[in-house]
Amino acid sequence: MEISEILSHCDHTLLSVTATKQDILSVVDDGIKYKTASVCIPASFVREAAAYSAGRVRICTVIGFPNGYSTTAAKVFETDDAVNNGADEIDMVINIGAVKSDDYGYVSDEIGQVRRACRGKILKVIIETCLLTEQEKIKLCETVSASGADYIKTSTGFAGGGATFDDIELFAKHVSGIKIKAAGGIKSLGDAERFLSLGADRLGTSSIVKAVKAAQKA
Repeated sequence: MEISEILSHCDHTLLSVTATKQDILSVVDDGIKYKTASVCIPASFVREAAAYSAGRVRICTVIGFPNGYSTTAAKVFETDDAVNNGADEIDMVINIGAVKSDDYGYVSDEIGQVRRACRGKILKVIIETCLLTEQEKIKLCETVSASGADYIKTSTGFAGGGATFDDIELFAKHVSGIKIKAAGGIKSLGDAERFLSLGADRLGTSSIVKAVKAAQKA
């Protein structure tokens, strides 16, 4: 697979709590230069990043991040605010406690409310696979598929685990009408290519652009 093709599937990500404005704008510059699918950044930087980008790269941000246990109303407000500030894509974290309580109706309703707040923008739903059983993952594949979201996403990268090849294979068997985003711990071009070959359409990663830069210097 061509490097440019891999990059076109990457959400070039910087979600560190210590990220500065200049750090964020550098990520935007990289997203533009390397033609990534989007740049994924904290919500507080969306307005400046969107103005700086001026449409040259899509701006993605995160909602209910990273724990997912804020109220639905708070997630809806965050989403509405992000869209107003210029976000093109929204990555929301579900309420894991609701899943553990077997309350998939809550999860479905919350995704639906956030979906409406997106006003047509792309919505990716983070289910945090490292905290789930296989049956919970399968049930969430079905729930997210029926929710009106655009993507199901493996991980925040902040819960002790990230994307695995096994999870992407499982998703590919059980989702319907939605796409798959692998995120967390994707370090190499080889791993990126394998995730894509297994069925992922997006990759959330801070490392692939760095890997490309290193390869260009070699």
